[in-house]
Amino acid sequence: MPVIASYLYRDGRRLEAVPFHAAVMPAEASDFIWIGLHEPTAEELAFLKVGFGLHELSVDDALNPQQTPKVSAYDDQIFVIAQTAKLEGDGITYGRTAIFVGRRYIITVRHGSDRGHGELRQRLETAPQALRHGTDYILHAILDFIVDGYLPIVRTIEDSVLDMERAMLDAFLDRAQIKRIFKLRREVILFQRVLDAMLDLCGKLVHLDLPCLDAEAKPYFRDALQHMHRIEQMVGGLREVITSVFEASNLLEQQRQGTITRQLASWAAILAVPTAIAGIYGMNFENMPELKTTYGYFVVLGVIALFCGGLYISFRRAKWL
Repeated sequence: MPVIASYLYRDGRRLEAVPFHAAVMPAEASDFIWIGLHEPTAEELAFLKVGFGLHELSVDDALNPQQTPKVSAYDDQIFVIAQTAKLEGDGITYGRTAIFVGRRYIITVRHGSDRGHGELRQRLETAPQALRHGTDYILHAILDFIVDGYLPIVRTIEDSVLDMERAMLDAFLDRAQIKRIFKLRREVILFQRVLDAMLDLCGKLVHLDLPCLDAEAKPYFRDALQHMHRIEQMVGGLREVITSVFEASNLLEQQRQGTITRQLASWAAILAVPTAIAGIYGMNFENMPELKTTYGYFVVLGVIALFCGGLYISFRRAKWL
């Protein structure tokens, strides 16, 4: 069964467990039921649709694997889809959490997310005075829980990029490292798109007049919106760091190549002197005055050494060698 938890609450305290097959709208106005589902079937959601009067479009969206983050209002209920994220290696995998919210019920449906809400539920149950606020407070807590899951992703990628930055200063980035930088950059760009959609979702919860959201709950959603803004700024800075690492690596590589080029050019210029002189005296003409000189060979060697030494000293002073 995909039912993770199903409990009835009264005045912010857990009253009793509710079997899935008996889950219906609580009779008491002060009661609410919180049902958590993981990868439910269409038939199981159809059962809840009848028992809680869920809107047909919201049920269809909850089963749609391509649905992006959104918030919709249907009569006296709210439907929210939030995007979850998890870092696997250098890639980010995404899941969805659909949330049906009414005055006396809240139903969460997780797809592609292994991070359950059990820890969150236990934490909320330790503060019944806060849980007494009702389902809108739980909605805020779930969104904040999902946003908190983004932080380890950003920090892990940031640590990886900083490690590559330190390695870049000591040696060339190899092909595998360059491919990794581009992969991380692509993952961060896609992640930023998800954050934009989640920002829009949180903004609507703050600014729009929606059913089931009391005025007292607005500050909680405003806090979640600020939390999202901070993470978006971190991701924007991370994207810039990734770009700067790649650009700095290119600059260092060009600098190293330029140094090697200057060294090769210097040695080529030095070797050009004996090559040119030897070429002249290797032309095999019979009438070459210097050929009869007694100390001509040593003079030529001295001239070669003088020019080569002068060039070497000049290039050393210019820091080409």
